[in-house]
Amino acid sequence: MTTTVPTEAGAKAVHKEPPGAARGPRRPGRIRRIGLPYLLLLPALVLELLVHLVPMVIGIVMSFKELTQFYIRDWGTAPWTGLDNYKVSVDFSAPVGEALLHSFLVTVAFTLLSVALCWLIGTAAALYMQDTFRGRGLLRALFLVPYALPVYAAVITWVFMFQHDNGLVNHVLHDQLHLTDKPSFWLIGDNSFYALLTVSVWKGWPFAFLIVTAGLQNIPGELYEAAALDGAGMWQRIRRITLPSLRPVNQVLVLVLFLWTFNDFNTPYVLFGRSAPEAADLISVHIYQASFGTWNFGTGSAMSVLLLLFLLAVTGGYLLLTSRGRKTADV
Repeated sequence: MTTTVPTEAGAKAVHKEPPGAARGPRRPGRIRRIGLPYLLLLPALVLELLVHLVPMVIGIVMSFKELTQFYIRDWGTAPWTGLDNYKVSVDFSAPVGEALLHSFLVTVAFTLLSVALCWLIGTAAALYMQDTFRGRGLLRALFLVPYALPVYAAVITWVFMFQHDNGLVNHVLHDQLHLTDKPSFWLIGDNSFYALLTVSVWKGWPFAFLIVTAGLQNIPGELYEAAALDGAGMWQRIRRITLPSLRPVNQVLVLVLFLWTFNDFNTPYVLFGRSAPEAADLISVHIYQASFGTWNFGTGSAMSVLLLLFLLAVTGGYLLLTSRGRKTADV
């Protein structure tokens, strides 16, 4: 007796649906597969809500209250003051507003210098590391050490280096190089601004180096070869090929560095303590001192909201300008 076994092609032909057949309802398994990514994202979204959004809303509410040490146990009972906290903060003729304006100007100057130096050093290092030479991997790892170190460990090390009597900075500048008449005070007075700027650039430029290095990998090598054949020098290739190609990367990099530096609290707090010198009074530490030093959390919250609005305005304006510049370049 002979048994006929259907071939694989015949089996597929049997189970194949006609073109006009209506599809049945979706299977529950497919729905579960589609919803699984959103289910996995749910814990992160809940944590984001609890860690960032909820405190932000509470801070905005606190800025409209007269929240002092007398109401700290039950801040919900603090009386409403409306816009009084904001009026005190922006009254630049009064001591509170004048101190806030000074801190804001110091922060702007510090941020612009720090971002510019971080970008310049990071870009120069990334361009230098494009060439192949012996020991490049080790040097690249050393470049990333300031970025990999914990902030507190790195800044505390700089505190010891900036000491007046036995610090490494004064030892090199005064004792060895004889660049100063006497050892300088780096953690107080006007020199505190330069000390803070040095630490910020030291720990910030490796991030710029990392981002620019990643952006350089997307530039085709044929462009440099064609430019070299046309007689273009190194600076011409950087100006005509490298910088235009890195424009999208630099736009994001500058914005991130600006926001990080403007909001930096750990560096000045660890470097100077709770009360920073007047020359290095960044707005993050100033708001902290205005809130926890004077126990006036309503005014401190109003300052924080004003800072948030300023950063939102700067970010929006920067993105608008860069998007217009990108469209103009494309045309």
